Amino acid sequence: MRDVGRTRVGVIEDHPLYRAAVSRVLADAPDVELDAVAESVPQFAARTSGPGGVVLLDLRLRGVSDTAAVMEVVALGHRVLVLSAHASQSEVLGAVAAGARGYLSKEADGTEILRAVREIARGNSYVSPMLASVVLNASRGACGPTAELSARERQVLALLAAGDRDQDIARAMAISVRTVRSYLDRIRDKTGRRRRPELTRFAIEEGLLHEARTA
Repeated sequence: MRDVGRTRVGVIEDHPLYRAAVSRVLADAPDVELDAVAESVPQFAARTSGPGGVVLLDLRLRGVSDTAAVMEVVALGHRVLVLSAHASQSEVLGAVAAGARGYLSKEADGTEILRAVREIARGNSYVSPMLASVVLNASRGACGPTAELSARERQVLALLAAGDRDQDIARAMAISVRTVRSYLDRIRDKTGRRRRPELTRFAIEEGLLHEARTA
């Protein structure tokens, strides 16, 4: 019978030694109940005991990876804490835009990992101090002009946020790649968001990802 006073935490990590080390940190914590431990998102989905937990997720996985991995785990009903060796601005912002509640570098020790898990379990967010400036600087620069996108621009942006490449978008909309890039240039001008992770975040904020999934 599950102890309601403990936080259920799963792990998705494809490096065996690191996966074992993180799982040991979690298993030794008195307020944590270790959920599924897996090397991929599909494997975790098959093993998890249900939604509502916190999941430590590496971004560089085989198969489903990066922001797509974050979105899939969030869609399963879990709160995602990214734990990655890669912490560039685009990767941090892309993960947050996709729904991650926290982001840690793999340089974080066990104490910080547990601190982040507890914050997220309480409904808060957590970004390690060394990465906080990335999020802060991005939020200061994210305020572009109010976007009034056309229906076609919204469709392009929704497909981009769903992870499609320019070629995929062109095929889905029966237009040329050049036309897709022209739409993206106009979207960037209207939103003030230049990079793909920033555009993805905007699309999620505007609810456009749902449009891509239901189109």
